Amino acid sequence: MKSITWMVYCLSKENNKNLNMEKDPNKTRTVFMGTSSFADVILNALIEEKYNIVGVYTQPDKKVGRKGNIEKSTVKITAEKNDLNIFQPEKFDEVALREIENTKPDLIIVAAYGKILPKTVLEMPEYKCINVHTSLLPKYRGPSPVHNTILEGEAETGTTIMLMDAGIDTGDILAQEKTSIYPDELFPELMGKLAGISSSLLIETIPKWISEKIQPKKQNDSEATFCKLIEKDDGHIFWSDDAKSIYDRYRAFYSWPGIFSFWENNNVKIRIKLKKISLSVESSKDQHHLGEVVRIDDKIAVQTISGMIILEEVQLEGKNSSGIENFINGYQNFIGCVLK
Repeated sequence: MKSITWMVYCLSKENNKNLNMEKDPNKTRTVFMGTSSFADVILNALIEEKYNIVGVYTQPDKKVGRKGNIEKSTVKITAEKNDLNIFQPEKFDEVALREIENTKPDLIIVAAYGKILPKTVLEMPEYKCINVHTSLLPKYRGPSPVHNTILEGEAETGTTIMLMDAGIDTGDILAQEKTSIYPDELFPELMGKLAGISSSLLIETIPKWISEKIQPKKQNDSEATFCKLIEKDDGHIFWSDDAKSIYDRYRAFYSWPGIFSFWENNNVKIRIKLKKISLSVESSKDQHHLGEVVRIDDKIAVQTISGMIILEEVQLEGKNSSGIENFINGYQNFIGCVLK
């Protein structure tokens, strides 16, 4: 009888030990999934906090440029430096599902990964799949929340730590944090700020979640707004828009795809990239056509339906970028043209 009692005691002790290990985020078997530089900040925070990262999933290497050089994601580079197991499945087929199952994840953390997780993966870890989403959900669900937040001229945004479900950013919320958007803040600046906020909030949230100190909060679907996927042609400027909307498009698309217009020079239609611009909410006192390039004092401006866009740096397709005054020296007929 004594031996049986002792065995029960030892089993109970071992179970309690395992339970305590599971509740310790540094012991929890964590899989990370991400691809972008934003995701890389999150991964570095987890590494800094000595999380037990048993696998890193990132998009396959891709060819870039005319020479087709192979480029790794920043997440992969960080994972290699830290000797982490790296997986880059094209899709979650049977082989990929078996690989992730073999990592025996207790928790999966997703940040700007770029792939939809199948139900099998979502149901795999005990502590579920957690996503880091750069908006104040349920606003701006979808693949490009920061772009769309800037496009809409918002003065505030934030980050959401949420549980993943079969929907697109519809899962229950674990934590949120707000931040202001400055009027001249560009996409990469805002993303950098959100990366810092997101990594800190995630590190703060995970221990509370696995220790059952957080009650997930359901999203109000009636308040949901949705993002569209950004495409290259979205950078085309229409001068019938107001100057503030055009400037917000410049801020949102600063990293990619950039903004552009078309200039008909000597009967040849040329794409011209607007590399650096600024905003003037006041229009010229003189009458100008929409899209007309004019000189106002010491500035080169373009007329919009309301307000002016000040050109500071431009680039003709296939040419190097140039400060606007240098550009005018080479193309004096640019003043007075109408951009389309």
